[in-house]
Amino acid sequence: MDIVVKGRKTEVPERFRKHVAEKLKLEKIQKLDGKVISLDVEVSKEHNPRQADRSDRVEITLHSRGPVIRAEAAAGDPYAALDLATAKLEARLRKQHDKRHTRRGAGRLTAAEVADAVPGVARLNGAGVAVMEEDTEAVPTTRMGSLEVQGEGPLVVREKTHRAAPMSLDQALYEMELVGHDFYLFVDADTKQPSVVYRRHAYDYGVIHLEHDPLAVENRELGGALGG
Repeated sequence: MDIVVKGRKTEVPERFRKHVAEKLKLEKIQKLDGKVISLDVEVSKEHNPRQADRSDRVEITLHSRGPVIRAEAAAGDPYAALDLATAKLEARLRKQHDKRHTRRGAGRLTAAEVADAVPGVARLNGAGVAVMEEDTEAVPTTRMGSLEVQGEGPLVVREKTHRAAPMSLDQALYEMELVGHDFYLFVDADTKQPSVVYRRHAYDYGVIHLEHDPLAVENRELGGALGG
């Protein structure tokens, strides 16, 4: 394996070249990638005083019969940058090595073992047919006030009860402006109905009144009974 060290806009001392050869050990790299052909190490320097802590950059490029792997790092001196870049290169080589190792079949699960290793996957029955097992775990239930939610349904995070005397529409509008909201819930003094006044456009307002409908309640209860 050839190691080529070159400088870009900087001189590379002989001492650093020897350090590169010692740092990038042939045995360790070939253990992770036996098809490696050469390593290119490029050293560059940033002369901007504001980047003194990252003034030296080292880029390592590994050429092999497989994909090209590159790692680079910057530090306050070339030796520290080389250490960082080498660590990155070895991590990427190890990842590539593990990927190839897995593809060859080592550590591969059989079809019968998949169900034990992967939660929620179908299992094979005696005939070799995949079947899904029913989830025997209880569905979590959350209760907020009068609302009960099973599983990951809508969750009421806040519930309030206010005591309020019936008021006129004008008073409700005034109260809405005081609190700075776009709507205001009140009991209409004339109709005694729960009502909401809300802001529409500019100074236009809308009003919604709720009226008790016994027939609607019966229809809803009947529909619930049929659906169950």
